[in-house]
Amino acid sequence: MNTIELLIHQNANTYDWTNKLIHDIPFEKWEIIPGTIESSISWQVGHLIISHYFHTMMVIRGHQMDILRQLPIKDYSDYFTVARAEQSVGKFAPEKLFSDLKIMQQKSLEILATVAPEELENPLEPTPTPHPVATNKFEAIDWNVKHTMYHCGQIGVLRRVVSGRFDFGLRVR
Repeated sequence: MNTIELLIHQNANTYDWTNKLIHDIPFEKWEIIPGTIESSISWQVGHLIISHYFHTMMVIRGHQMDILRQLPIKDYSDYFTVARAEQSVGKFAPEKLFSDLKIMQQKSLEILATVAPEELENPLEPTPTPHPVATNKFEAIDWNVKHTMYHCGQIGVLRRVVSGRFDFGLRVR
């Protein structure tokens, strides 16, 4: 397995974990913002939509016009980048957020499949907002894995508070 294949595998794995954690949380609980965690499932999912776009598409291949036509990226960016979770309450249907997350994950993996191993050390595509950690394509794609798993941790905590613990299938004897 070469480096890009490993990165694609790791990104696909983080997307699977994200979807496992959220798939059975009732949509009516997605906008609950617990007092101890100033976030919600909706905000987390919206944030991941934007971060996947930025870390695995925009800085790798530039804007993706099909995604910009299909999803409200500007609105999502406004509500799920630096805005507080309570500002997004009632703005987006949880069903649409989940559907759009899956569209973004699929497109992300498609874009990553076009990256040749020798491109990984290339500089990022220019963007109005500089990347917070990466200076080359490898670092951006790798950061997407780490960033997504950080948010999976937050989603896991939120899930436990609003809907119950995730069942990993472990059986204590």
